[in-house]
Amino acid sequence: MNLKQVGEDLVIEGVDFFDVRDIFNCGQAFRAFEEEDGSYTNVAYSKIINISNKDGKVIIKNSNIEDFHRIWLKYFDISRDYGKLRETLIFDEIMVKAMEYGRGIRILNQDPFETIITFIISANNGIDRIKKSVDIISRMYGSKIGEYRGKEYFSFPGAGELSSAKVEDLRKYARVGFRDKRIVESAKMIESGEIDMDALGKMPLEQSREELMKLPGVGPKVADCVLLFAFERSESFPVDVWIKRVMEELYLHESIPKSKIAQAGREIFGENAGFAQQYLFYYGRENRLGK
Repeated sequence: MNLKQVGEDLVIEGVDFFDVRDIFNCGQAFRAFEEEDGSYTNVAYSKIINISNKDGKVIIKNSNIEDFHRIWLKYFDISRDYGKLRETLIFDEIMVKAMEYGRGIRILNQDPFETIITFIISANNGIDRIKKSVDIISRMYGSKIGEYRGKEYFSFPGAGELSSAKVEDLRKYARVGFRDKRIVESAKMIESGEIDMDALGKMPLEQSREELMKLPGVGPKVADCVLLFAFERSESFPVDVWIKRVMEELYLHESIPKSKIAQAGREIFGENAGFAQQYLFYYGRENRLGK
């Protein structure tokens, strides 16, 4: 990898398998907004960046080398060799097709509390509505980061701020619906230490899942998403309607409960099951497999 600062832009060369469109359209984050020029403006860790691919390079605007090493190197999983990773997932023609379709996917390493709340909001919800709710919550309870391209951006609030939020305000203004109480109650449990966030990444996977599912609104799928996207648990295998269809149609050849599909995914793909899930999810959803 070659990194250099050109004005207010970071220019990164030599990073294979990195496409911002694949990264931000595969369902793992809700604070990235596509611009007319095909770039994405993204808010993470109280920073605003604009990121794009151009001529084989990754361009990060509104950032610097210090922030790259402090935040973006890990956030975008840039240190991982995705070429070697993909070699471990060449099980069959299906995975080869899925990996080629989503060849630019990298799993983001996101803030744990933000990931928990945003995935609670995501349950039975559409992407546009999720993004709007997350943006409104940030404006209501977060801190202003600054302006970029004529728009104001705010940090996502912490557990302290959301534990004090009024349920009725979340429903009325952020339009989170039945998730309103779940957001506040989950924030309170995390703020009080009832859920030990530091311990979640160190427990055995099943124990971590059970601990997360103590939070209102966190079921097996959301727990697995949080572990994969915020705790670097690459063996986690989230199962939603698309993964269920893909696994049943292409691998299992029968209809079985989601809980067993998650287990089957971990057994088939091993320690890199989460990466396999992202490739299969993106490929299956975009091509509407099993529909």
